[in-house]
Amino acid sequence: MPGPASLHAAPRHPHAWAWFALALHLAVALAWWQLGWRWGLPLLLALHLGFVWGTLRPGSRLFGPVRRSFPATGRDVWLTIDDGPSDDTAAVLDLLDAHGAKATFFLVGERAAARPELVREIAARGHGIGNHSHTHPQARFWALGPRAMRREILDCQQALTAITGTSPRWFRAVVGHANPFVHAPLRDAGLSRLAWSARGYDAVESDPARVAARIAADLAPGAIVLLHEGAPHGRSVDIIAAVLARTQGAGYRAVVPVG
Repeated sequence: MPGPASLHAAPRHPHAWAWFALALHLAVALAWWQLGWRWGLPLLLALHLGFVWGTLRPGSRLFGPVRRSFPATGRDVWLTIDDGPSDDTAAVLDLLDAHGAKATFFLVGERAAARPELVREIAARGHGIGNHSHTHPQARFWALGPRAMRREILDCQQALTAITGTSPRWFRAVVGHANPFVHAPLRDAGLSRLAWSARGYDAVESDPARVAARIAADLAPGAIVLLHEGAPHGRSVDIIAAVLARTQGAGYRAVVPVG
């Protein structure tokens, strides 16, 4: 399996953003005092928009570390499947077995607690299990405060650990949005944040061929592929089948990196 021991790295300084933000606000205040509001106000707006951008842009490292690819030694890619367990999980596991592929399933804590047998089956078949929040508050995850964010991450971690006996090591932010309060609970739980480098928007796009083509365009050794199960359109299994076929047809192997 590819990947050095340093692949996983939990945040070490999760509050560094606060000092950075304070320094920038002091700089803006100084500019306002010396140059007036015509300069100070635009600078303040630009600063706040920068923080919003850093929260909403998947893969942003503004508030802490995140991995968007991995060091592959060959034509290896990392399949990640979000939002389970679901009615699709068993079929997805059979698909992965049929293709000799491995994946990491980023599971929602309350869904896992309701269907622990599926979680154990994922682990039994040699796939990875990651933390994808406890309730998956899709519309407001980006705006959660420190207490709510800590509950989302640590409650999910506790639920998954209780089911499998092993603590997840990877976290995927809901919709990829990570605000300043994500990384402190990640450090406390020993979690490392994972984003992606290839996606087909399969949570909303229902055409398997179109999703597979989008993902294929971004494939490269070490790519992290974002997929979903249980999407409302009901075609997640067909989409994953198309992506697996396209990936293997291009000579790539789906692995779960170690480290």
